[in-house]
Amino acid sequence: MSLFDWFANRRKSDSKIPQGQEREIADGLWKKCEMCSVLTYTKDLRANQMVCLECGHHMRVYSPERIRQLIDPDTWVAIDEHILPTDPLKFRARKSYSDYLRDTQEKTKLTEAVQTGIGQLDGCQVALGVMDFRFIGGSMGSVVGEKITRLIERATQQRLPVVIVCASGGARMQEGLLSLMQMAKISGALQRHRESRLLYIPVLTHPTTGGVTASFAMLGDIILAEPKAMIAFAGRRVIEQNLRQKLPDDFQTAEYLLNHGFVDAIVPRTQLKKTLAQLIRLHQPTIASAHGVQIPGIKTFTPTAE
Repeated sequence: MSLFDWFANRRKSDSKIPQGQEREIADGLWKKCEMCSVLTYTKDLRANQMVCLECGHHMRVYSPERIRQLIDPDTWVAIDEHILPTDPLKFRARKSYSDYLRDTQEKTKLTEAVQTGIGQLDGCQVALGVMDFRFIGGSMGSVVGEKITRLIERATQQRLPVVIVCASGGARMQEGLLSLMQMAKISGALQRHRESRLLYIPVLTHPTTGGVTASFAMLGDIILAEPKAMIAFAGRRVIEQNLRQKLPDDFQTAEYLLNHGFVDAIVPRTQLKKTLAQLIRLHQPTIASAHGVQIPGIKTFTPTAE
């Protein structure tokens, strides 16, 4: 069949569609950008790490995809998957918290709002935690706090850098004070990690808010953020009502926080893996030298007691 015959047959098949009725597009084959409304072939979009090819808008990415983007193939080892959430306060609104957890687990195929593990990032061994906004808004409950704390403690023991990709609505109200306690617990683990002269990099994605922002999201040695990400503690309307004044349009965006010194760099998602690898390699000689580990091409000094 010639190319002209193919177009002729295509025109005939299109003519069979009744007027006013759109052609059906296979579900998931194309994706529409929320910012510029351009339709993009999903395969091309995934190849560009879910960043719009037309306007550069960073679409929301969930934990399995994020791990695939950052960790080298066949190097990811998940940890603490056996830790499951419970309902210690017997919280109930429209339905019980236990039922809500079960429904969310079935829908997302996740056990909690964070995945943790060890893997290689461009050849560098790292401890990685990735929050998932699909699971009750990425809220921080007891299990989220426990998994992140254990990840940091394991990284301290194995002398690994820690990278946490933050995406959260804050503390989980269904667990009350038990949720708020996780802020101090994670912060304590990070302090011990820092005292061991190890690197911690949080990556703030859209959105990072509430108790996560007030704790480990802002405790990094180097704090990175994705373009246009919403980063905040309290909501915009709450602040405006308290201050009784209008806030700037770009308030609580990554760009605003960069200009005010809360974020060290804004890194496009397509450059994130490369940037993280550069930062980790940059700090590895310092970490190793501090403990008398010899690195090829670098002279190290081990202090001796006098």
